[in-house]
Amino acid sequence: MKTRSPSKDTYPHWIYDNSPIPDPLGCGERAVTFLRRLKHPKSTLPRKQFQLDPWQERVVRAIYGPRNADGSRIVSTAIILVGRGNRKTSLSSALALLHTIGPERMSGGEVIFAASDRSQAGIAFKEARGIVQADPKHLAPVTKIYDAFNSAKKIAYPREGTELEVISADAPSKEGRTPSFVLADELHVWRGTDLWKVLTNGLDKIDNSLLVVATTAGRGQDGVAHEVIERARKIARGEIVDPTWLPVLFESPADVDYTSEDAWRRVNPGSAHGYPSIAGFRRHVARAKDSLTERDSLLQYKLNVWLDHSTSPFVDMATYDKGAAPVDYEALRGAPCWVGVDMSKTTDLSAVVACFRDGDTYTVLPHFFCPEADIRKRGDLDGVNYASWAKDSFITATPGNVIDNAAVADYIRSLAERFQVQEIGFDVAFAQGVMAPLVDEGYPVVTIRQGWVTQSPALNVLERAIISGNFRHSGHPVLRWNFANVAIHKDANDNRIIHKSKSTDRIDGAAATWMAVSRAAAGESNRSLYDLPNAVELLSW
Repeated sequence: MKTRSPSKDTYPHWIYDNSPIPDPLGCGERAVTFLRRLKHPKSTLPRKQFQLDPWQERVVRAIYGPRNADGSRIVSTAIILVGRGNRKTSLSSALALLHTIGPERMSGGEVIFAASDRSQAGIAFKEARGIVQADPKHLAPVTKIYDAFNSAKKIAYPREGTELEVISADAPSKEGRTPSFVLADELHVWRGTDLWKVLTNGLDKIDNSLLVVATTAGRGQDGVAHEVIERARKIARGEIVDPTWLPVLFESPADVDYTSEDAWRRVNPGSAHGYPSIAGFRRHVARAKDSLTERDSLLQYKLNVWLDHSTSPFVDMATYDKGAAPVDYEALRGAPCWVGVDMSKTTDLSAVVACFRDGDTYTVLPHFFCPEADIRKRGDLDGVNYASWAKDSFITATPGNVIDNAAVADYIRSLAERFQVQEIGFDVAFAQGVMAPLVDEGYPVVTIRQGWVTQSPALNVLERAIISGNFRHSGHPVLRWNFANVAIHKDANDNRIIHKSKSTDRIDGAAATWMAVSRAAAGESNRSLYDLPNAVELLSW
């Protein structure tokens, strides 16, 4: 393979350029030979021979050919990002058998299929089981398949004591693993990091282990999948030099022309060999022209474009990210600011956002609060790493299992010590415990009504600032996650309100932001943006 030089392109050109792939010990050739001897129940080749197409063969040779001086494999992690229908599960299952009954097996080795849930993990297992059963003469007699309903699913090779086993993130027990091979299937839907940590730490316990991540594109930038894919991208571009990682990234740019047949074929390597169906692509494109949902499905699953969380987003997150340059908040000390507060239920995320206005430019200082108890479990439920954000001071984890209203009120007081706080705007829901003491102490507390007539004008101001590059947020990761979760509802008059894209999403920071921006836009006159009576109620001055 050619040495990768720094580039913006992550495309695996080496798969098609016929560049030599080192194979000093013949291990790459040995792996290819083993795979070609397998059978597949759905194969159309003579004698049901496993179909290993040229692009797949190049991937196999790149994983198993290059070796260290001691003969160990150089590649320990392979990241295969490819759209649905390109037979990545079949290839991954065959690689697992290579480590279970083939020449890459370790005596007593654990081979693991891992997925977000048992159903997904079972898909790869069925592929492996089908390959074994398709060869009743050679493989079936030397293996044992355990596939009883509601029991552990395994393929055992008693002669060497190796086992292929299915596990999932929803399994009750995952600790104590020491795998020699792991297939992490459809990583983009994994929630939390527990299973990922167990498996990667287990792989590190032994030499010459291999992790294969086989996935389509996902949504958002807050999960382990995006973190893994982003590192693979940096390696593919030559920004990071790590020969132990092999990135195979068939992904399209965000602005891809989804109607272009050339674009379809470029990121679907199987299309040259009859899969996935090009006629199916044409049908999907026809639906996508009239449906945003169908378009997102096409982009994510077939063109491998990594999308934002929401299926009906407020703003394009690439545009939002233009405001991520670091902000010197200390330089704003003493400046006027307007504060928006969105309090959660007792166990969820709460947000306080301070907004500074300079003409048409809005700069926000966000901060978040959540209960400390079960913070990791809560992060797993939401699919993000609250504990890491708390460690990095983006979130204050308050003691106990409910939000500490006093901690939120203290933070707001600290803002008033640093800046000229003009107003503290609350969504009144769940906020009484924070509002009451601040009102008693004479802080400029107001309540802001929620609904079409209040949100829509504020969202127009906020949207204009984001699109024009006049919204500065310093790349705060929790606020970004909240904005990526926002979906938009419209009424008959095209008034807009924000809501969650999914029930598990959090948008508290976005809600606090529109409130803060709306009051900053109204300015020192304290006039409402909405020109409606009682949209903003002044509680204390």
